[in-house]
Amino acid sequence: MAEVVLAIDLGTTSTKVIAVDRNAGVVASAEHGYPMRTTPSGEATHDPAEVWGAALQALREVAAQGLDVRALSLTGAMHTLVGLDSSGTPVTPSLSWADNRALEQTARLRGTADGIALHRATGTPIHTMSPLVKLAWFRDQGFSASRWCGLKDFVAWKLTGVLATEHSSASATGLMDLVSLDWHPDALAFAGVRAEQLPSLHAPVDALPLTLDVPGLPAGLPVVLGGGDGPMANLGVGAVVPGVAAVSLGTSGALRVVRSEPAVDEHGRVFCYAIAEGLWVIGGAVSNGGVVAKWAAETFGVDIGELLDEAATVPVGAAGVTALPYLLGERAPWWDADATSALIGLRREHGRAEITRALVEGVSQQLALVLDAVRSVADVHAVRVTGGAFRSDLWATVLASALGLDLELADDSEGSGVGAALVGWRSLGEIPSLTVAADLIKPVKTVAPDPDAVRHYARARPAIDRLYQALRDLD
Repeated sequence: MAEVVLAIDLGTTSTKVIAVDRNAGVVASAEHGYPMRTTPSGEATHDPAEVWGAALQALREVAAQGLDVRALSLTGAMHTLVGLDSSGTPVTPSLSWADNRALEQTARLRGTADGIALHRATGTPIHTMSPLVKLAWFRDQGFSASRWCGLKDFVAWKLTGVLATEHSSASATGLMDLVSLDWHPDALAFAGVRAEQLPSLHAPVDALPLTLDVPGLPAGLPVVLGGGDGPMANLGVGAVVPGVAAVSLGTSGALRVVRSEPAVDEHGRVFCYAIAEGLWVIGGAVSNGGVVAKWAAETFGVDIGELLDEAATVPVGAAGVTALPYLLGERAPWWDADATSALIGLRREHGRAEITRALVEGVSQQLALVLDAVRSVADVHAVRVTGGAFRSDLWATVLASALGLDLELADDSEGSGVGAALVGWRSLGEIPSLTVAADLIKPVKTVAPDPDAVRHYARARPAIDRLYQALRDLD
C-alpha cells in the first residue's frame, strides 16, 4: 500500500481530498461541490453543514481506497468567518472573501492611521474580505456569537473536537500580530471580540488526534492544521525560494512570492501571510480571474471554451478595447470592494471576441500591477502558475506578456492540496524542510512572453490606474 497524507482542500465551489505521497505525487482524489449563495446586497456565503458534508464524503471515498494513510492535513479558502454557539453549532453562514457587506466598517478604518498601523502589524489589507471588518459588521448589526472561526477551523473541530487554527490562516484574518504570532489587541478591540472567542493559535505543522470515526482511518490519526490555500499553493507549485512567484488563477487570482521575514509595502498595496517554519508570502489577490470569461460566456450565450478560442484570434490590444474587469469589486492593488467594471474604446465593429479578449487582458494587467507592487518589497524573476483558467492557452500567453516573464505551468488543480500534504509530511518528520518542494515539483511546460506584446502591455499599463481613478470620480 502507498503511504500517503490526505489533504482536505476546502474551496469556494467544492472540497477536494487528495492522497499525496512523499514525493508530492497525487495517487488518489475525490471531489464534491456545493453552492456559494450570493445576493445583490453583497452576501457571499456557504452553508457550513453543506461544506462539512462534502468534505466528509470526499474523505470517506479516498479513505476507502486501501491506502496507508499517515496523516490528514487541511487547507482552505482564506478570509472565511463562521459564528458558533457554545456547543460549536454554526449560528451564521460561512462568510466568504467575496462577502462585501462590511463596506461601512471598511471605510471607517481604511486610510486612517489606525488602519495603516493594523495593516502593517497584521499583514492583512483593510478590505471587506477581512474577518476583522466582518466581525465589526456583525457587532454593528447587534449580533454576537459565543465563538468565531474560519470554515477550515470548523472542519478541524468536526474532525478533532478542538477549535484551533494556525498562523497561516490566522495571518489572513487581520487579527493576528505577525511578530508575536498572537491575537492583536487593537484588532480585537476594533472587531469587538475577545481572544477567548477565537480559536487557539498553533504552528501550521502542529497536529491534533482524529476523534471522528471514519472508516479506513485509525483513531488518533494526526490531523495537521496546515494553512490557507494561497500560501499552500506556493508550496504546491514549488515556489518556495526567494524570487520565484506563484500565480494562481481560478475564479479569482493571486500573485505571491516567498520571503524569510514578514513585510508589507509602505503604500498598503500588498498582503503578508505565513506559510510555515519562517516562510512568508508577500503578494496581492485580484477578485476577478476566470470569472470574467465565465461572465462573458453566460452573457453571450456561448460555450466558454469556444469563446476563448475566438478571443485568441483577436490581436494584442483587443482591437482598441480596454477593460477594467472589476465584476466583483477589486482587491490588489486598489483594495476597493466598491470598484465597478468598464469597457473603454468600444465601437460598433467590436463583438464578443474583442470584449472577451479585453477582459482577459484586463485581468492580466491587474496581476501585472500586483507584480509591480510586490517588487517594491521583494525580487521576482520567475513565475510558476496553476489554476483552471490556464486550460486555455489564451490566459497563459496574455499573462506571460503582461508580466514580461516566462510562465512555468504546474498542475492546474492540486496546488493548495499538495502544499498542505507537504506540511503534513513535514509534521511527520518525513521530509527535511518545506523548501524541498522546489525540487520535488517541476513545471509541466513553459510559456514565453511575446516581446511585442510585452511592450504593448507595458505602455498601456499606466492608463489602467488613470482609468480606475476616473471611474471612481464618476461615483
